[in-house]
Amino acid sequence: MLKKQMLKSKPICKVTFTLPEAIKAETAYLVGDFNAWDEQATPMKKLKNGHFTVTLELEAGREYQFRYLVNNTEWHNDWHADKYVPNPFSGDNSVVTT
Repeated sequence: MLKKQMLKSKPICKVTFTLPEAIKAETAYLVGDFNAWDEQATPMKKLKNGHFTVTLELEAGREYQFRYLVNNTEWHNDWHADKYVPNPFSGDNSVVTT
């Protein structure tokens, strides 16, 4: 799930990414354009209810491709992404528009 909040003071959009609850995870990372697809750069925090979440400040007016890396082996898309684009691995990437 994606939650967006535009900042009034600068051209930044705070985006909260939440792993879909149907995905069972021990670990989760947010991987995408914003961190050069580094699989360890953006760990997601596990909440008491079991959901994983992370908030990033992203430049407004752009599109960012991303995916979730779960348990270091499973790639998942966000079912509530703004759109999807094909990736070179015979799948799709999620896209968030800020």
